[in-house]
Amino acid sequence: MKKSNQINFAVSGALFSLFVILTIMLMHVDVKPVGPKGSYVGFATLNKWMSERLGVNMLLYHITDWFGVVPVLVALGFAILGLIQLIGRKSLKRVDYSILVLGAFYLLVIGAYLFFEFNIVNYRPVLIQNVLEASYPSSTTLLVLCVMSTAIMQFNRLVKGRAARIAINVVCAVFVAVAVVGRLLSGVHWLTDILGGALLSSALVMLYDSVNTFIESKKNR
Repeated sequence: MKKSNQINFAVSGALFSLFVILTIMLMHVDVKPVGPKGSYVGFATLNKWMSERLGVNMLLYHITDWFGVVPVLVALGFAILGLIQLIGRKSLKRVDYSILVLGAFYLLVIGAYLFFEFNIVNYRPVLIQNVLEASYPSSTTLLVLCVMSTAIMQFNRLVKGRAARIAINVVCAVFVAVAVVGRLLSGVHWLTDILGGALLSSALVMLYDSVNTFIESKKNR
């Protein structure tokens, strides 16, 4: 394994470790009933301070909710591309390895989402339709960062024109920034929900890139 690839795996491991540390701290540090219906929140002082200053903007909440449709469609597009390759090449082994790794990556993201839906760390700072919902890590942040970041990598492989690649990268990057910042400003998440989502997403994306690079280096030998 190349040294650069080892560094990539190490960075991914470090990001996962930071996410785990943050998660554990949220369960034990400054935990107070500052949420709706007396729900307990880690880093309560910091989270409450930020929440009070941001307030709640339900319009932004609904807009960023609709933003979540875009990465779902992007993921569906790559799934269809993989299916077309499978049908056309008549063998799973002949499907582009990066598409196969991407499929495994999507399953990992779904698994992470479901894990925290059933193992709740923090609840939202607001009730949604009078229901107390899990909020850590931010699922919108997780979905947008994971899908759009890996989409950029895929488009860089698939799109030949340099100008087109740059345009796609800029559009995807702006979309991610607006979606994540908009989610924070909407006030439906604690600050640590967004940080947790960003950390977990970064770790998963780095892992995806590391696995892809490792497979590519083996194929080029």
